[in-house]
Amino acid sequence: MNVHVEKDPTTGFEKVILKEPRGSSAQVLLYGGQVTSWKNERGEELLFLSSKAIYKSPKAVRGGIPVCFPQFGGGSQGSLEQHGFARNRLWRIVESSVPLPGNNDAAPVTSINSSNKAIVELLLTPTEDDQKIWPHNFELRLRVALSIGGDLTMTAKVKNIDSKPFNFTFALHTYLSVADITEVRVEGLETLDYYDNLDELKRSTEQGDALTFDTEFDRVYLSTPNKIAVIDHKKKRTFILKKDGLPDAVVWNPWERKAKLMADFGDEEYKYMLCVEAAAVEKPISLKPGEEWTGRQELSAVSSSYFSGQLDPRKVVQGSSNEHLPQNQTSIISRFSLRLFAVITLMCSSRNPNIKKF
Repeated sequence: MNVHVEKDPTTGFEKVILKEPRGSSAQVLLYGGQVTSWKNERGEELLFLSSKAIYKSPKAVRGGIPVCFPQFGGGSQGSLEQHGFARNRLWRIVESSVPLPGNNDAAPVTSINSSNKAIVELLLTPTEDDQKIWPHNFELRLRVALSIGGDLTMTAKVKNIDSKPFNFTFALHTYLSVADITEVRVEGLETLDYYDNLDELKRSTEQGDALTFDTEFDRVYLSTPNKIAVIDHKKKRTFILKKDGLPDAVVWNPWERKAKLMADFGDEEYKYMLCVEAAAVEKPISLKPGEEWTGRQELSAVSSSYFSGQLDPRKVVQGSSNEHLPQNQTSIISRFSLRLFAVITLMCSSRNPNIKKF
């Protein structure tokens, strides 16, 4: 496993590079504590990063996985900017799975004992200017881990080190790279309630077997399962997002009209991205002095097999990693896939002890 820090000659920002022996890699900017690259062992980029992204403070970088704190969206925390300030502040390295020098005149980086993951942990604390717009003392830690096999895990911890309680909302604003947005489906959010940001936050219930996309999309799904699948039919690739401590899920694509209104987003780039974000939005998190909250997401990418255009349900159930978050409260398999899976189970259960009978 390899972790090192280098300065990007194009952007001028320092970044942490994580690599694992099979060839997977990830890149984390210290500006924003933002993952801006996640590649599989074939060197294929799995995250979307706009070709027009602006790398200049105080602008947030368009793409990758921005950290939204202490608010997601806007308006809930007074004068705070959209999605909060964590994504355009300079973070510092505090821990790593290999020895690294300290940065920003800070103490030396603490070593993490890990032989099967490349890990870096970053820390954000408020500046005087931050406290003028959000008057609370906190520590926000973000641990980014790349496992053998290429799974990317992000663990966020917020600690209240103030003398009074505070509330916040949070999201990992993940931009996934897809081949064609019109050939993408999301499974795991069917039958759930959501707020529609395109319809004055109207609360509705999802009616389809899966989400598909042919126009602008901006919804916050509530009380979602711990596992969501994003199926890219054209690439024959499935992203599995597992999460814990982040009950909501935001799904967003700006589509053509809004894409043309964003200076840091290409006019046609909406075709090649989809945001699926692990979030805590509906019910703000409340911390008393000394309390700490943890939220976690794990991303994996697997090859998809199809039955009548559906995801191979065995891959959803079994996943692609030996390390699992808590089990789903709700299956992410569509009703069609469940019926098909029952047939497959009857045929295969005697040979495969990992598949349980219904």
